[in-house]
Amino acid sequence: MLIQIHILQNYAPANLNRDDTGSPKDAVFGGYRRGRISSQCLKRSIRRSITFEEAFKGDGLLGIRTKQLPRLIDEELVTLGVDEESRLEILRRVPEIGRESTKGRRGETEEGDEEGNGAEPEEARDLETAQLIFIGREELRPMAQRLLALYREAGAKKWGKLPIDKITGSLGPSVPRSVDIAMFGRMTTSEAFQNVEAAVQVAHALSTNALSSEFDYYTAVDDLSGESGAGMIGDVEFNSSTYYKYLNVHWDQLLKNLGGDPGVGRRAVSALLEAAALAQPSGKQNSFAAHNLPDFVLVEVHERNLPVSYANAFLQPARAGDGGTLIDASVGLLCEYMQRLAKAYDLNARRAVLGTHEAYVPADSEAVSSLTGLRKWLEAQIPG
Repeated sequence: MLIQIHILQNYAPANLNRDDTGSPKDAVFGGYRRGRISSQCLKRSIRRSITFEEAFKGDGLLGIRTKQLPRLIDEELVTLGVDEESRLEILRRVPEIGRESTKGRRGETEEGDEEGNGAEPEEARDLETAQLIFIGREELRPMAQRLLALYREAGAKKWGKLPIDKITGSLGPSVPRSVDIAMFGRMTTSEAFQNVEAAVQVAHALSTNALSSEFDYYTAVDDLSGESGAGMIGDVEFNSSTYYKYLNVHWDQLLKNLGGDPGVGRRAVSALLEAAALAQPSGKQNSFAAHNLPDFVLVEVHERNLPVSYANAFLQPARAGDGGTLIDASVGLLCEYMQRLAKAYDLNARRAVLGTHEAYVPADSEAVSSLTGLRKWLEAQIPG
């Protein structure tokens, strides 16, 4: 089963997702420059949303993306009652996890002695892994326990000489049960973690309209100088666009990633829908406060795993006109294109729409009056 979510959302002037120069991200689509919000930005806003926190944090079903694995392992070792000396010896090897395939393993380093004593014990808990590791909280205690068992088996003298790939290979792959890892996947270079194929695909959001960028020239005045001139001068680029957002959920893959738990899977899909509609990118929000909710949310449920984005509805940019708004034009283009594709490819899907205007509901879709109603409709489509 495949679940698809299509969103049209108009933002007031904003710089929601910047590139390396500080400009709002963009892309050429259909021969026109468009506003863009990266999929990474959208996924992070969903994963870190209040919706996900309220739904899953209390159950320990949210993961952490961090380089501070040694600190997390240290907290678990303290809880397990491990003495200070043993903890520090164990933690000195944790930063090596994730770079087993590189040179510079313990016993082969140019720094420190052959036992890998390059780091002073008091520095161990403050070291970081070389890469960001996406780990579920439920994985930390078992990993700490296995590291402790390996340390005690090897002994303090041999522990520093053990190749890191032998340590991680002996740990066995850690399998996450965190909802966000199950949805967005995990790729690591360490045997200590199991790779997870993402069950959710998120497209880069593109503006339905051709992009028109503007600049805000601003000054700041020194409150105490008594001078009338500016204490500083700057500018920031921004734009205002209607964005098409698209994401899909492969239900069977999500269920597999969650260990076959349909209850958590149903909660996860429902929370994803709400977060996709409500969560906002944080870029420059203190300057622009572009907190605008979608005017159109379409949910489709297919029995076939055939993802279909409707981005091509906007190859010719949408334009406001004839008394209609840019949102009006965008909804019209999307619905027309959707119906043409459905006819051409026999895309028989169950559909429900939340629209802020009754004209935004296609004839072959069920209208719902609220986001809560849309969540309940979606939950009812998911097998028990």
